[in-house]
Amino acid sequence: MKIDTLVVHGKGKTVNDTTRDIVAPLHLAAVFSFASAEDGADLFEGKKEGYIYTRLGNPTLKFLEEKMALLEGGEAAATFASGMSAISTTILAMANSGDNIVVSRPIYGGTFALLKNLIPRWGIEVRWADVVKFPEEIENLIDNKTKLILTESPANPTLDILDFKKTAEVAHRHNIPVATDSTFATFYFQKPLSFGIDIVIYSTTKYIGGHSDSIGGVVVSSKDNIEKIKDKTLVDLGGVMSPFNAWLFIRGLETLGVRMERHFSNAMKIAEFLSNHPKVGKIYYPFHPSHPQYELAKSQMTGGSGMLAFEIKGGREAGKRFLNNLNLCVVAVSLGAVSTLIEHPASMTHSTYTAEELAEAGISEGLIRISVGIEDIDDIIEDLERGFEVI
Repeated sequence: MKIDTLVVHGKGKTVNDTTRDIVAPLHLAAVFSFASAEDGADLFEGKKEGYIYTRLGNPTLKFLEEKMALLEGGEAAATFASGMSAISTTILAMANSGDNIVVSRPIYGGTFALLKNLIPRWGIEVRWADVVKFPEEIENLIDNKTKLILTESPANPTLDILDFKKTAEVAHRHNIPVATDSTFATFYFQKPLSFGIDIVIYSTTKYIGGHSDSIGGVVVSSKDNIEKIKDKTLVDLGGVMSPFNAWLFIRGLETLGVRMERHFSNAMKIAEFLSNHPKVGKIYYPFHPSHPQYELAKSQMTGGSGMLAFEIKGGREAGKRFLNNLNLCVVAVSLGAVSTLIEHPASMTHSTYTAEELAEAGISEGLIRISVGIEDIDDIIEDLERGFEVI
């Protein structure tokens, strides 16, 4: 089946033979009973499948995990309380004190804060490489203590693209797994596992949910990696997704196809509008011919998603005036919602970066990031023009 069918139906039959429901049931139970003392002992020893306690497993979480693994093309998946929980747990599952990880730059501000402030306190060294030159630069950063390569593509907020194949080739020569945060594109527009990436990470809060009403994360990988990340790390750390949020994400997946097509269509038109605007210095959108990695983006993505950025002439102050004059576009962080969200990374999502770190990551003071929604495109562009009027 094609992807637009799979997001609706998953692996096929979802109707319960007894209840005949066509919607995945929501299991809110935190605790599950045992048929007998022996039954409980068998479950704890792993001799049989079943449920004990939702931190260890839950039918609704399992449904979402199986569907995400199917859609991403992986063997298994694990669900988390947030995207940050997914990222931090993956790092702690792969690296110990005394090890190092190599990370692409730029990267989401929350991930950057984790890597800058917390991960080093656990004795894990973080080494940085430019995402555009990543395959070449990591050759000189990898050593026998490197346990994970953590990347993001398209990168937040500059929309730089990671070369999946070349990165995987370098990493695998050294037997190091590569994890990629694919939140911006989703499996609908790219499948990193098919290019050799080992672990795919999501903030399901974004496009998977699609409505800014639930927080969660998912990791998709091989069964061995998921066992290491979930059963041997997540269970002890406890950052599990709530069943209700999982149910919302299951529902969100069913409309993902139609939403992503509209996000993409609107973003392409906005990219073209901005590329010809006299008050815009530069646009960042992987599927626009002006993007320096346009050919690479087309080779490993089927669409550009709904994320784009642009540099407004006049810097930070011009950006503030622009944002404050908008009526339709919502000035807010996060992304992937049905409504258009717009923000200033240097003072918002990436405010944990110093001025020097912003420059190193290629994030300018005048950079504006847009998560293009599914509204009528003419209304979005008219609102953007309203913002430009005060510049």
